[in-house]
Parts: sequence; C-alpha cells; structure tokens
Amino acid sequence: MTARKRTKIILLGTGTPNADPERSGPSVALVVDEEVYLFDFGPGTVRRAAAAGLNMHQLNKGFLTHLHSDHTAGYPDLILTPWVLGRHSHLEVYGPPGTKPMTDHILAAYEVDIVERVQGLEPANPTGHNVDAHEVQPGIIYTDSRVEVDAFRVSHGSLEAFGFKVTTPDRTIVISGDTAPSSIVAEKARGSDILIHEVYSSQGLKTRPLIWQTYHTAVHTSSRELADLARKSAPGLLVLYHQLFWGVTEDDLLREITCSYKGRVVSGRDLDVF
Repeated sequence: MTARKRTKIILLGTGTPNADPERSGPSVALVVDEEVYLFDFGPGTVRRAAAAGLNMHQLNKGFLTHLHSDHTAGYPDLILTPWVLGRHSHLEVYGPPGTKPMTDHILAAYEVDIVERVQGLEPANPTGHNVDAHEVQPGIIYTDSRVEVDAFRVSHGSLEAFGFKVTTPDRTIVISGDTAPSSIVAEKARGSDILIHEVYSSQGLKTRPLIWQTYHTAVHTSSRELADLARKSAPGLLVLYHQLFWGVTEDDLLREITCSYKGRVVSGRDLDVF
C-alpha cells in the first residue's frame, strides 16, 4: 500500500513585476498535514490561496525571501483579509532585515481600518491582525513538528535576499527566491525532491534594452545558467517560477533548459500542485 504523502506544494503565484493577469505575484504554499506555510506574498496571494481551497484561518505562517514589491505587495492582504474572515492567531512572519519596519508601517497605514473593525459595529476579533515579525540571519530559522526551514543568502543585487530549504517528513524542497546563479543554491538543492527556481529566457533577454540586460544578468538566472545549476544539483524535479519570457513561449523556455539538462523540469503556473 502506498504511503500517504504528507507534503503538498501549491504555486499560488508564478509572476514577476509584469502585470500578467494569468500570473499572480510570487508565492508558494507548502501544506504539510493540513498546516500551511507561505513563502513570499506577491499580489494576489490570498485570493489564489482561496482558489486552492486553503483555509483562511491557517494562513498564519510566512517567510519572505526579500523585500521587493512583487514579493510583498500581498502582505497587507495577508495580514488583514484572513483576520476579517475569522483568523484569531497572530501572523508569524520571518524575513530579512527590514521586515519589521515594513510590518509596522503596514499596520500603521491601516490603523483606521483596524480600529474601526475592532471597536466599531463589526465583530472582528482583537488578535488576528497582529503580526510577530522576525528578522532572521542564515541558518535554521523555524522548526516545528512538521517542517524545518533553513535560510541561506543568495545574490540579488544590493538587497539582502534568502533562499529556503524546507525539510518535511517526506520531502525536501528548495525555493530560490530571486537570485543570480548561486553555488549555494546548487549545494542546498543537491538530491532534493523539488527545486523551485526563478528563470529568464536567454533568447528573450536579447530583445531587452541594454540597461535591462545588464541588470537582469547581474541579479537573475538565465535558462542556460539554470540548466547548469540543475545538472550540478540533480533535483528530483525542477519547477520554474518567476519566469521572464520576453516574447518567447513557455515551450521555447523549456527547450532552452532541456537542450542541456536532461532531468525532469516543468514550467510552473499559478495553482499547479506538486
């Protein structure tokens, strides 16, 4: 009899700063024994979580790879909407330096709303909007009976940015966040079950203005670079997200990788489940 899988991965958002209506901002949900762990909160995260059938009350644990707006624009929604829908527990958030002031400013910006909901006619509970924000350094940043989360630094320009290796009872998952090619990602992903990695099209990059080519080659990972990284780490499955296509098709992007990488690879889409 096949053992029940305890870990499910849901891509809540696979997008970029581009306003693609088919791709919400970057967000990955790990569901382990019905407990939910969110990684990044791009725009649309909460509604994608609802579309995936996740319980709003369980959206109470989150991890930020870095503080770029496309990874955090859904943060106010994550604080407020599950609370309005009945979440009583505090939201626990772990992220790089700057996470706490960002959190404090969001709560200050919505003070009028929060006061009205708690003290006005609406019967909102007085606890579910609270956030315990933890600014972390590389290493094991979170453990409970289901998961262990290992944060490691990646290279994303002048922003402090993390990737995460998550170990559950039955799977090991590595999430790159936004990063230039990184040997530590290859090291952490070696032998993992799933590597979820950002990527841009090497062919599509040629259509971009030179200033943007310079930027993207410095802080993101091309299809060819990712193929090389995947050969070194040999994950059970490579999942692409935060894909920058720039005019190429999804099949074209996959071919750019599979011409030199022969492992299993898929181009992720919102609400894909692994």
